[in-house]
This record gives sequence, structure tokens and C-alpha cells, in this order.
Amino acid sequence: MKPTKNNLNIYSLTFRLPIIIWQLLFFVGPVLFMVAMSFFLVKNYRMTEAFEFINWTKMFSKNYFWDSYWFTIIIAGTSTLLTMLIAFPASFTLAFKVSDNIRRWAIFMLIIPFFTSYLVRTFSWYVILAEKGVINAFFSYLDLGPFKMLNTHIGTLVGYMTLTLPLVIILQTVTMANIDRNLIEAAYNLGCKPKSIIQRVIIPLSKTGFIIAAVFCFILSFGDFVAPFYLGGSQEPTLPILILDTTKSGQQWPRAAVVAIVMMITLFSIAFIGIMTAYSKSFKK
Repeated sequence: MKPTKNNLNIYSLTFRLPIIIWQLLFFVGPVLFMVAMSFFLVKNYRMTEAFEFINWTKMFSKNYFWDSYWFTIIIAGTSTLLTMLIAFPASFTLAFKVSDNIRRWAIFMLIIPFFTSYLVRTFSWYVILAEKGVINAFFSYLDLGPFKMLNTHIGTLVGYMTLTLPLVIILQTVTMANIDRNLIEAAYNLGCKPKSIIQRVIIPLSKTGFIIAAVFCFILSFGDFVAPFYLGGSQEPTLPILILDTTKSGQQWPRAAVVAIVMMITLFSIAFIGIMTAYSKSFKK
């Protein structure tokens, strides 16, 4: 029997059903419940169903909420900028200066850290960043230090980069490795110096991959709890830490839901802007 268009649509829908059900159960459902919970009330340390805006007005009127919000954006943005700058030389070398075989092995080695718990990798920095750790031991030979790196913004940034740097290097490397070498050779033959080739050829052609890498880096840093809590000391709480503190203060899960929703809206907005920027030329065409 010759397959009809309706049969093909049914088959395609059947294969999509597991993904649709998974998304509904583990993403859409919890998000909808969290939105509903943000309107609940807490009375005598117990949540009661309601539809009140008191949690939203309370959180938006608190200075500590906005301080945490802008601090989270600033430190996540700083981490993204530093990670992109640190990753570029390594990615450029892997994309243009080594053989394909070495590049494959390097990418494999960059994937290996993800086989280990991020929490374990974060705690390993205690030995390195402590006042009597590896770095300060090195500085002591130079009659410098000790420098305080734990429970500071430096510790938070190190934790963020522990999470994001391997991923950013991989994305940048794959992006630059797929550039047509003929375009680079043409620029070189036309008299472009290496610096100009990077600025006028490589970076513009890698724009999409770079923006996607930066968006991933920002999203992971913005939503991370481990680094600012364990390495940063949570002296200036980020939004994930604020969620924890809010739930502990009188079981205020509805107000914590407000913070989580604000985080999601912010991340979706940044991801949308990043995608629109990355594919702006495609949309114009």
C-alpha cells in the first residue's frame, strides 16, 4: 500500500510523542506549577492556594532582590567575557595550528571533565585557592602573599570558568575549524596581515558560534549555585543563593518561585537576543 500524506504525518507524530510527553512532564508542567505557586500564600509556615500578587510586590519592593539581580548579571557577564577571551587563543590554536588528529584528541580531553561531578571539581579548588594552597605556596617562594582568593569574587569566577571554559573552547574550536580555508588564503594573498585576517575574516565568519558559546556560558554562570556559594562565600548572594535563603526564611516557597521565574525570563530573553543576533544575516536574506 502506498503511504499517504496523512499516514506519514501520523508516523512522524508517533516518533515525536516521547519527546513531547517528556517535555510536558518534566519542563512545562513544573514551570506552570511554579508560576501558580508564586501566587500562593504562606500562613503559619504552610502554603495555601490563593491568587494574590503579594509575593511579587514584596520581592520587587526589596532592595536586596534587585542588588542580587544586578550582581548576578554583572558577575555572570564578567565570567562570560573572561571565559571567551581565555578560550580564544586555545581554540584558535586547535582550529588552525594543529592536525585534525590532535584536535580530536584535545576535544576528547576537554570532554573528560564533564565525566566528573561539577561539585567535586569545585571543591578541588579549595586546595588550590586556600591561603595555604598551591597558588599561595608558589607566591611564598617569591616573598609575596598570601592572597585571599576563597570567599571572594575571584573564587566565584574561577568556579564559573571551571564549569564553562571547556564547553566554550569546544564550541569556538568547532566553529573556527569549519571555516573555509580558501577565504583565509585569499585574504593572505591580498596582503592582509595575520592580525587583520583574524579581525576581518575569522571572527566575522565565526560570529554565530561565538555568540552561541557566550550565551551558553552566561546561562550556566547565571544559574549556577555551587561556585558563588562554596568558592565565593555567598557574601553577595546571587539569585540562586537568594532562592535558598528565601525558602529557609519562613518556608517562603512562593517568593522563591518569584525569583526563579524572574531568572527564567531573564535567561530566555538573553537567549532570544543571542539567537536573533547570531542569525541576523540569515533572517535578512
